[in-house]
Amino acid sequence: MLDNRPTLPPEIARRRTFAIISHPDAGKTTLTEKFLLYGGAIQMAGQVRAKGEARRTRSDFMKMEQDRGISVSASAMSFDFQTFRFNLVDTPGHSDFSEDTYRTLTAVDAAVMVIDGAKGVESQTQKLFEVCRMRDLPILTFCNKMDRESRDTFDIIDEIQQNLAIDVTPASWPIGRGREFIGTYDLLRDRLELMDRADRNKIAESIKINGLDDPSLAEHVPADLLDVFLEEIEMAKELLPTMDRQALLEGTMTPIWFGSAINSFGVQELMQGIADFGPEPQPQRAEPRFLAPEEVKVAGFVFKVQANMDPKHRDRVAFVRLASGHFKRGMKLTHVRSKKQMSISNPVLFLAADRELADEAWAGDIIGIPNHGQLRIGDTLTEGETLRVTGIPSFAPELLQSIRAGDPLKAKHLEKALMQFAEEGAAKVFKPMIGSGFIVGVVGALQFEVLASRIELEYGLPVRMEPSQFTSARWVSGPLAKVDAFAQANKQHMARDNDDDMVFLTRLQWDIDRVARDYPDVALTATKEMMA
Repeated sequence: MLDNRPTLPPEIARRRTFAIISHPDAGKTTLTEKFLLYGGAIQMAGQVRAKGEARRTRSDFMKMEQDRGISVSASAMSFDFQTFRFNLVDTPGHSDFSEDTYRTLTAVDAAVMVIDGAKGVESQTQKLFEVCRMRDLPILTFCNKMDRESRDTFDIIDEIQQNLAIDVTPASWPIGRGREFIGTYDLLRDRLELMDRADRNKIAESIKINGLDDPSLAEHVPADLLDVFLEEIEMAKELLPTMDRQALLEGTMTPIWFGSAINSFGVQELMQGIADFGPEPQPQRAEPRFLAPEEVKVAGFVFKVQANMDPKHRDRVAFVRLASGHFKRGMKLTHVRSKKQMSISNPVLFLAADRELADEAWAGDIIGIPNHGQLRIGDTLTEGETLRVTGIPSFAPELLQSIRAGDPLKAKHLEKALMQFAEEGAAKVFKPMIGSGFIVGVVGALQFEVLASRIELEYGLPVRMEPSQFTSARWVSGPLAKVDAFAQANKQHMARDNDDDMVFLTRLQWDIDRVARDYPDVALTATKEMMA
């Protein structure tokens, strides 16, 4: 995030790659839609809660997401805004999908945090924020639903500062709240923004004001609201820090915009903020050296794999964040893990579930590479150099269940389906050393439902999930002879994961403590890095 970085080629410098993070129901999907609307990518925002077919929001394409109105898998979208190219990665807001979100945040340069004006900072927002903090990601904040009954503006800002330990600077200030809400004052550009409640897809009208003592303010704002607003602004200027781009880039300050995504209000100012203040593509951590976006040679890494995006073709698409260079369709790239060359002949750019062939892409872009299972999460692709992007985590599951095919003759099919979901990162799959069958592990209970419904939908295999005697899993490491001896002595607890790594299945914390006591040379860990 340093300012003394070399000047980037214009095509790379105009890119802004970011994710939206929020608690479920804060309005993330609606905001995503409005971004696409303003970016000219869609003509009409599909109301998330509309009836029947109209309800298919553009960024939610899995059947279960459409039925429940939640985003389950992170999808990526690219669109232009003014002279900028935005790459927006949607993350699941639902806490049961935190692992997918953690990995998504390794692929972006900034995050937009959406909070609900009435509820403030919620638990899931806090968790996601911690991940951003670990990566020092710059954060821009959008306080949504100001047209509903919301809390006092200072309370909201205070809560963000206290809960998240970050400085907050207002980029806009709301005028009125709830039913009284009429718009905001854009503090960065001295403009009055008024909301049109009649037409939700209309861009708000903007009135240029010459500072806060401009008499024309009184022509547009009712006197009682104006008095309160001027008083609040006066206090805000004394109490709150002013915008400092460097502090934003270092992750210590977040600017906050107020608005109502469903009424298309405040969205454009937020987008302008991402364009003006958001970081351009940043260097990526890798072994043995950092990858800089301005490097001429192409390199990228897989942060997500999505299977069966098109159920008619058993395809898998690896989402690749380009870390450096100028990619052209048809290029041959080295798949570092297998040391094999891959010819990238049909890369795709995403507009939610719509995709188009990508003839070219630059550092900062996210492209999809259809493949038949060669690409896994954590893989690095380069023009020949042996580099490995680091820091893409895999977490030990917190919930385990055993899974069987409804039809015993279909056990082989089930194994194939499970391996596919394991490589996609949708679940951990363990094959116990003793007994038949598989154990699946997930981070959140809703993932079991998603898994069962996808196996049935995509493979035509009804499955039975049953409680397992085990409650968690730990990866085992240490000297080979010691690990083998440990495995032989604890066969009933041992399994292999889909990468063939040794796993110790536990029932109680006592199991873990016993291993630490009796086998000092063997280490049990709750995370492993996605190896490439």
